[in-house]
Amino acid sequence: MKNASGMALGVAIMSAVSLSVPTEAAAGNCGRASWYALTSMTASGERMDPSKLTAAHRGLRFGTKVEVTNARNGKSVVVRINDRGPFVKGRVIDVSKAAASRLGMIHNGVAKVCYRIIS
Repeated sequence: MKNASGMALGVAIMSAVSLSVPTEAAAGNCGRASWYALTSMTASGERMDPSKLTAAHRGLRFGTKVEVTNARNGKSVVVRINDRGPFVKGRVIDVSKAAASRLGMIHNGVAKVCYRIIS
């Protein structure tokens, strides 16, 4: 009996530990972001509107909703992927000016962010 309860406690501890340790996939969704405010056509075929909450990503499907969080200040915003990019090494996502404003990154131009897919 002692063994069984010890095992149950061990499983509970392991479960709690695994919840608090970031996975490789989550760590892969962090990096630098920049913002842009062009009014040209996006890769999805729609016109870029700097006042909309949109973003560019190299591989996510157009229409994917992503929550982006500024690692420095904790501010976050949900954006819709409608363009391709960024094409600068070390950057993981480019956000519209409106999204950058909500993230508090207009002045600096770039920020360390993490993102997660919402839908």
